[in-house]
Amino acid sequence: MKTRVAALAVALGLGAIAAHAKLPPAPPMDDKAKAAAEEKKAKAAEAAAKEKAALEAAMEKAVKNYHANMKKAGKPIPKATAVAAPAPAKAPAKAEKGAKKS
Repeated sequence: MKTRVAALAVALGLGAIAAHAKLPPAPPMDDKAKAAAEEKKAKAAEAAAKEKAALEAAMEKAVKNYHANMKKAGKPIPKATAVAAPAPAKAPAKAEKGAKKS
């Protein structure tokens, strides 16, 4: 049973490679296609900006609601704390030749 599954997996893998190798390259874009792509890209950027603005508005609304509920309950409103972005990972230092290990 295992050999059948393995053989089937190999056959499917080779078939996928063969199919990929036979695909022709994409034709070059003409001026209409380039203009349509630019327009689509501009619409996507505009939609992303609208989504970002909507998200920010929703977050502000949530914060105002939280503050109002805290105020109603008579609890102190905690001050916002800044969250620093994590530092980029550094490559591990290479050990020098002849260095002693502790």
